Amino acid sequence: MPSHPAEVALRIDDWDALREAARAVRTAVFVVEQQIPLELEQDAMDALCLHAVAFDPHGTPVGTGRLLPDGHIGRMAVLRTGRGQGLGGVILLALIEAARQRGDTEVVLNAQQSAEPFYLRHGFVRDGELFVEAGIVHVCMRRLL
Repeated sequence: MPSHPAEVALRIDDWDALREAARAVRTAVFVVEQQIPLELEQDAMDALCLHAVAFDPHGTPVGTGRLLPDGHIGRMAVLRTGRGQGLGGVILLALIEAARQRGDTEVVLNAQQSAEPFYLRHGFVRDGELFVEAGIVHVCMRRLL
């Protein structure tokens, strides 16, 4: 596992190019670790999204996220062994920059409540009340670009 985000190769591409890598991380984090049913984790939006995947120096996917056509960022996940090293921030900032480059004026996401401090550190603000999705408490957050 990389000890610093600089050791990570970040790739941004469509679902056809990154499906296998993104799905491996998402399945490990959401389905196995967080016990979210596979049918809730996978959706038809993947084919329409821009995906970011971080790979360790051995080419193993360690983190992922996606940018939807409407400016939502979602499916942010970093393998347990890679957390706390800045990988999520690298992925998030790359997706924010991709949104900015295509002309979006803001990005929106539904953060798991436990991840709210992470998003606050990256310039997001809470927008609304807590809600439950897939059995996990979330909060909507926004960041102007």
